[in-house]
Amino acid sequence: MLINADLHIHSRYSGATSDKMTIASLSVEAPRKGINVLATGDCLHGGWQKEIKTCTVIDDGTFEMNGTRFILSAEVEDNHRVHHLLYFPSFSAVETFKEKIKSKSKNIETDGRPNVDMNGMELATLAKDVDCLIGPAHAFTPWTAMYAYHSSLEDCYGDLASYISFVELGLSADSDYADTIQELHRLTFLTNSDCHSPHPVRLAREFTRFEVHDTTFQEIKKAILRIGGNKPVLNVGLPPQEGKYNETACISCFTHYTLDEAIKRRWKCSCGKRIKKGVRDRIKEIATFKEPRHPDHRPPYIYLIPLSEIIAKALGQHTPFTQSVTKHWEELIAAFGSEIAVLLDADIHEVVKVTIPAIVEAIQAFRDHKVIIIPGGGGKYGTIELPTEEQIIPVSLGPKNSQTSLLDY
Repeated sequence: MLINADLHIHSRYSGATSDKMTIASLSVEAPRKGINVLATGDCLHGGWQKEIKTCTVIDDGTFEMNGTRFILSAEVEDNHRVHHLLYFPSFSAVETFKEKIKSKSKNIETDGRPNVDMNGMELATLAKDVDCLIGPAHAFTPWTAMYAYHSSLEDCYGDLASYISFVELGLSADSDYADTIQELHRLTFLTNSDCHSPHPVRLAREFTRFEVHDTTFQEIKKAILRIGGNKPVLNVGLPPQEGKYNETACISCFTHYTLDEAIKRRWKCSCGKRIKKGVRDRIKEIATFKEPRHPDHRPPYIYLIPLSEIIAKALGQHTPFTQSVTKHWEELIAAFGSEIAVLLDADIHEVVKVTIPAIVEAIQAFRDHKVIIIPGGGGKYGTIELPTEEQIIPVSLGPKNSQTSLLDY
């Protein structure tokens, strides 16, 4: 069976998160995005644990509410500011791990994403002891990422580097970027949202499709390890240019620079603030190959732009967080079941019957790969622009569906 999983989110107990990040709201919003499984995030936090335990228990590591499955996960920051993702097989494993790091963390009871005064190898050792999967979160971003502070997996995880089975690409990278680095070829790539809000522009903006025998932690673990016939079959995410750290840019005025320009300026913008190295440039620095070399096990990477963003552009609005955007989004989801269905699977001639022509044309432009992306950098997300009227093919004359459907995988 095929399942769609977003395996990195946060609860309302983490900093800068929405009060709406509850198990109940997530369980309802996930299927509307086309998601079967969410990682809980923040499972080391006592308050969030209590909420997770209101779910129906499927097995030691799998929980369910409103048809949405959850597996236990957490993100921690080590003493080099590197963020690590952890996937636990049970609450017993969570408690054992938490007890081991409690004396090394000042905020483990107050922040869903705690800081731990341990390095990557020490954390991986404890994770292995409780049969927990661990790997670098958003591995290439200029803040709090493995490759921001380390040159290799071994530099970060030491003798435990061979235990690492996955790497999270993050919003500013894709498989083409990561597969220029030879040491990552053996790893499974995860695409996750890292969302702090259940809003449809955030939740499941990236996800991984797995082939499994059941929707449980153990089956997902096997898929990440690529054993027993289980495996990832698709990575789905933003075009990396939309990520807010894709290009090298100022962290204040967001002026973009080439790497050479930034070096010559000694990483100081003309506005006086700091220039931050982008993911694209960082990967070029550490790449083994000039062009990506995908291993045989690597699944395709499909680009998705959140439907709310597409609707906002079609309506000429500057933000997807408006009532009118939400209204049109709700109508489309009600008609076709999920955001994935609207963006890729629905017959465009059926979409015409549900929404206004401007939105239909915008969805068709996305399917035809005609959406223009203005890259992000310095902490500011990239933006999209729709093609001009001259570039838009009227839907009544255009192809039925020129973008590959997710149903094909």
